[in-house]
Amino acid sequence: MEIISLLRSISLFDALDDADLAALSGSYLRERAFPAGSRIFDQGDAGDAMFIVVSGDVNIYLPGDASRRVSLEDVSRGQYFGELSLFGQQPRSASAVATTDCVLLELGHATLGDYLEQRPRAAMAILRTLSNRLRDTNMLLSARAAKNVDEEFDKHLSWSDRLADSVAELNGSWKFIVFLIALTALWCFGNSSLFGAAPDPYPYQFFNLALGILVSLQGPLIVMSQNRQARKDRARADTDYNVNLKNEVNIETLLRELAEFRAEMNGHRESGKDALA
Repeated sequence: MEIISLLRSISLFDALDDADLAALSGSYLRERAFPAGSRIFDQGDAGDAMFIVVSGDVNIYLPGDASRRVSLEDVSRGQYFGELSLFGQQPRSASAVATTDCVLLELGHATLGDYLEQRPRAAMAILRTLSNRLRDTNMLLSARAAKNVDEEFDKHLSWSDRLADSVAELNGSWKFIVFLIALTALWCFGNSSLFGAAPDPYPYQFFNLALGILVSLQGPLIVMSQNRQARKDRARADTDYNVNLKNEVNIETLLRELAEFRAEMNGHRESGKDALA
């Protein structure tokens, strides 16, 4: 039942019914354990299986020198990786290493074929999820990753959001401090005994009430503005990550293609020398 619950929480299998999940967990998945630091597969290896993380953590990366290794994703319990090899059986496009002791469920290409022959309804659900994930990857690599986060946020600000930002900006300025000091001095002077019967004599209860209401309203408005700024900072961080990831992947691709080009040129050069000899 634990494996069925784990499979149900995975987007790749969330469209399968209980019977399909029970059949899949019964005899089609192979449990494998990897100690921390061990390689699960390397880039370029023949791909014929996907893995589901039962426990532990796995890092997916593009290999290279210490300064050129590109970390793509950290995978933990309830997540999966290597799913594209189930159908294409192409060489692995990245490497995977166990960052902690982990237990994985392996689903092989041939095993999946047997499963789908027995339960063809599950094929469309799995293919739909795979196509969505592939589309997201293509969007990351082909679309423009950089964007103006401030501009995107400003497009969706409501009047209350703008009010909260204005209040937070005003409260953090010398204008507000000087205004409050001047208002307090004028109020105290205007309600002093020099002018006879004052509308709000000392200890200025009405003024204290007004200040209390002002402070109670300022707090939530400032917190609202701070929360929105925190969301904006997280959006900036996500954008920076996508830009850096795309640049690193493109640089790694260029370096690999350059190395292949050099190897090809060296091969032609060696062939020319042999021909002259």
